[in-house]
Amino acid sequence: MIIQPMSDSFNAALHGVAPLPHLGIIRAEGEDAAKFLHGQLTQDFALLGLSEAHLAALCSAKGRMLASFIGFKRSHSEILLVCSRDLLAPTLKRLSMFVLRAKVKLSDASANFALYGLAGRATENVAAIAPSPWSKTDAGSTTLIRLHPADGLPRVLWVAPATETPPAGNSISPDAWLWSDVRSGVATVTAPIVEAFVPQMLNYESVGGVNFKKGCYPGQEIVARSQFRGTLKRRAYLAHCAEPLQAGAEVFDLTDASQPCGTVAQAAMAAGGGFDAIISIQTSSAAGPGLRLGQADGPTLALLPLPYQLLDDI
Repeated sequence: MIIQPMSDSFNAALHGVAPLPHLGIIRAEGEDAAKFLHGQLTQDFALLGLSEAHLAALCSAKGRMLASFIGFKRSHSEILLVCSRDLLAPTLKRLSMFVLRAKVKLSDASANFALYGLAGRATENVAAIAPSPWSKTDAGSTTLIRLHPADGLPRVLWVAPATETPPAGNSISPDAWLWSDVRSGVATVTAPIVEAFVPQMLNYESVGGVNFKKGCYPGQEIVARSQFRGTLKRRAYLAHCAEPLQAGAEVFDLTDASQPCGTVAQAAMAAGGGFDAIISIQTSSAAGPGLRLGQADGPTLALLPLPYQLLDDI
């Protein structure tokens, strides 16, 4: 079952600026920074320009997502990777294992930068950015990145040195911003879902998170095979539930109560009541008679329309 989005309640709840303490920053510095990340992540960092950002994932050898990032260049030799703070330490450790002789230094730069999310009218208070997602604009030492919208509301990631004055605008809570993340349909990998999905199970190929023309990276063969051989059986969907949702929770299909058909990837409290989530489930279950949370007789999950079109399998 698919229900319509709650646009009115969303628009009333989310116009302003939110601090983003749940995110951290990995910094890659050196003449080989772009080349190194190009060989580790799902996006093309070798050709990354100064006016764009990339959504990308770090995968295991089996193509399963270990972390996700919004990556951008501050200069030709410095790249910042914004990721979930709960995965920053293990991700930094894993990436550092593969530096070897590359001329790049990796570090946790979270304390050096401030991160804010701007939504709705608050985006009008900063420098103009191209309307397409992952566009990037520099305003002095501040970086502004256009994110996917949520229910039509524009969203911007604001990154600046920690000493900079925070962006102007009405303050909104981090919880409101997390809800906007869910409603954008672009999931961030966090600790509860590490190694749960190949990128396409979270629609990453449809939201700019995978480049199938770039060279090898860990898990690349499996990610490419899933795409080119038409073997994708799981996709990400938006869903609403009256009961609390959390990442990692199992989802069941009423047609087969013996095993879960999917997993909650990301969830947040909805302004109109209940909880919204990005769930990754079998495509056959999306057209089924009903979805339940946690167990076959658990709370009902109602699907919401995705805010973007899925790319066709190749």
